[in-house]
Amino acid sequence: MSERPIQILMIDDDEDDFFLVTELLRDISPGQYTLEWASTYQKGVEAIERKAHDIFLVDYRLGPHTGLDILHHLQEMQYSMPVIMLTGKGDYAIDQEAMKAGAYDYLVKGEITADLLERSIRYALDEYKHLRTIEESEKKYFGIFEKAHDLIILADCDKNIIDANPAALRRLQYQKDEILKLHLRDLFTIQEQSEQFLNNISNDGATGVQEYEFKTRDSKKLFVLINAVMLDEAEQIFLCVIQDITEKKREEQEKQHQEKFVITGRIARVIAHEVRNPLTNILLAVSQFKEEEDVAANDDSGLYTDIIERNCTRINQLITELLDSTRMIELHTAEHGINQLIENALKLSQDRMQLHEMRLNKQLVAPDIKVNADDEKVVIAFLNIIINAIEAMAPGKGILTVTTRRNQDKAQVQISDNGIGIPEEKLSRLFDPFYTNKAKGTGLGLTSTQNILLNHKGTIHVDSEQGKGTTFTITLPAV
Repeated sequence: MSERPIQILMIDDDEDDFFLVTELLRDISPGQYTLEWASTYQKGVEAIERKAHDIFLVDYRLGPHTGLDILHHLQEMQYSMPVIMLTGKGDYAIDQEAMKAGAYDYLVKGEITADLLERSIRYALDEYKHLRTIEESEKKYFGIFEKAHDLIILADCDKNIIDANPAALRRLQYQKDEILKLHLRDLFTIQEQSEQFLNNISNDGATGVQEYEFKTRDSKKLFVLINAVMLDEAEQIFLCVIQDITEKKREEQEKQHQEKFVITGRIARVIAHEVRNPLTNILLAVSQFKEEEDVAANDDSGLYTDIIERNCTRINQLITELLDSTRMIELHTAEHGINQLIENALKLSQDRMQLHEMRLNKQLVAPDIKVNADDEKVVIAFLNIIINAIEAMAPGKGILTVTTRRNQDKAQVQISDNGIGIPEEKLSRLFDPFYTNKAKGTGLGLTSTQNILLNHKGTIHVDSEQGKGTTFTITLPAV
């Protein structure tokens, strides 16, 4: 028991009942209870609003009011307290009505004894304490559920989604009523992964943290880590805590691209050194050979020496382009608006877009975001991506979407097409020198683009789905 007396408020218009309860409480344990009497409904309301009591004894009949009005007043105040209703003998319907309205217990006045009163008070206080503990736990859980940065999803025994926190709705781009119509397998990109996950939680009731691929409502790919456990064994409810690692994976990929770019540059310099020396010797030898009288007079010899010279020159040109696309470049930077840079690139591609009957969809941020850039080089980088996008789309059906936005301290540009897309296995090689799907391409355009952006301390990332299109996402530090 608490050291201080339990504060009881009795709301009853019959003074004899008040004296009876006072005597019964004194018989139970002197000094353990303090009883305050409110003789009318109004006085009872005023005493309640002081919020100074631990429990209420309320008579059902209070003149023009009833004890139910007291219970309703407590509900309006959002003041949850234990209430014991005092009723007349045989009023079973009233007793049940009082319990439905929130009373913890009821006592028939003519049958009250000291033991019965104490037991009812103890029961009401214990029940109140128990309910408050549950309520606090629910509030704590609800707070975690609502405010968590991780995605939290609850599923029933059939693995149908029964709840999702705001972070999950926001990241997966669903409305609450939409996601509640889904099965857990609907969130996975790869069927084999979904079956593996569902089998794990069905057989073991839990899974270790594993990486999977999810898809949003608009089929955008997410990389996630999932930890799933059975939350309620009786009800077979599963809790899935999902960590979105898409951005982390993207940063890892960008780091790998940068490391690969540095290695490629080193290899290019070695190749240039090792190839150009013998190439120069070949050209000198061919030049000397052509001066021979027999060779000069022979048309066939001249034809073959021309082929050798032309191809040596071509090799030398490719080496130069490779070096240019992978070496650190000198920048002449100044402040430029990211929108203006993209507009300049779009102007240079305007004829090509008109020729292919492309539709342009611009979603440019306002106000413009300033970046430190060598405008000529950045425009070339944007133009390379735009041209690739145009060539990937069917004439007359293509939609080129260009979006700019601020992402924390960076300016972000997205260039999207609705073209043929890029196969998954080819995405990792997209920026490799000499890698191209074009019949007449050198495969150095995107290598050069990556070089320009890396020299500006920027990044470039590609998302693509075959048959739906490709999105290049470029970030540059904002001023």
